[in-house]
Amino acid sequence: MNVYIASDFHLKFVENIEDTKRRKKIIDFLDSIKDDADLLILNGDIFDLWFVWKKFIIKGYFPLLYKLNQLRENGVRIVFIAGNHDFWFKDFLTGTLGIEVYKDNFCETIDGVKTFVSHGDRYTSNDLRYQIFRKIIRNKFIMWIFGNLHPDLALNIGRNMSRSSRGQQVQDDALNKREQGLIKFAKEKLNEADVVILGHSHLPKIERYENGIYANAGDWINNSSYLTMKNGEIELHNYK
Repeated sequence: MNVYIASDFHLKFVENIEDTKRRKKIIDFLDSIKDDADLLILNGDIFDLWFVWKKFIIKGYFPLLYKLNQLRENGVRIVFIAGNHDFWFKDFLTGTLGIEVYKDNFCETIDGVKTFVSHGDRYTSNDLRYQIFRKIIRNKFIMWIFGNLHPDLALNIGRNMSRSSRGQQVQDDALNKREQGLIKFAKEKLNEADVVILGHSHLPKIERYENGIYANAGDWINNSSYLTMKNGEIELHNYK
């Protein structure tokens, strides 16, 4: 089986020049795998903000949604795992596009390799403020309030929240908090799985331990990186 894993596109619904270039590069990448991929795993923070109303979707994401629909029509199975920027899911991705959505993690044996995939934001260390924020923002009542606001107002609020989250992530990078927590979690999880794949840290890597492999797909802001698993072998790539 040919599996592609990517995370942390951070696509925006209002783009500057660099955002547009990145989005076009991502679309090119997805187009390049349409005849090779059996399974595409999108491991969180694909969108910088995601929300679906009863009758509306965010039009700025249409190019990516259209490409994902083409992949599905071409027979590619797509798995989407929630990140810390895109987690307010309803039924659009599943019902309209036929994408499998997982709120926390995806675990499946692929070509004999027990594979665990999660975005990773739950496993950061020494980051209590974010963990409290995560519980609040995923509260169903908060989601109900957001969904009953006018979309323009809701997206303005969401964009400010997303901007604050990115600012906190930069600080965490400097202190190396996120990566420490991810590695600690991966080493523990490898007692149950052969391969643990995470995102969130924006640091692409493959680390091999005695009891298995920890891999991180990196990001598309600085690295344009992704992972492949073919015949059970995992590799890290950069899309040029």
